[in-house]
Amino acid sequence: MNSTFNLLYYLKKAKINTRGEAPIYMRITIDGKISEISTKRVIIPSKWNSKAQNVKGISEECRSINFYLKTFEQKVYDTYHLLIRENEKISCELLKNRLLGKDQNRRVIFPKNWNI
Repeated sequence: MNSTFNLLYYLKKAKINTRGEAPIYMRITIDGKISEISTKRVIIPSKWNSKAQNVKGISEECRSINFYLKTFEQKVYDTYHLLIRENEKISCELLKNRLLGKDQNRRVIFPKNWNI
């Protein structure tokens, strides 16, 4: 069983785009190891509430982003609990890969004349 598990949303201000928007990232920490995932959402830094880890305001855009962040957070918790039920040794990378669908074995069919 893991001793620590934490999620944190933050802005990656080093990647501000030409419109002045910064991407929102999620940091997953498990037993002191860190992994980052882009939420694929951007916001003007002045609208970000770092203490509450959400977007300030009541506009449709703010509500939409906040709803997406809550939904994404719930997906992370659901995936974490699924890994626990599967008795997996949970790590940041395993959780991230499961979230992104990268842990599934993929089969590739090559034509008969394909030289490997």
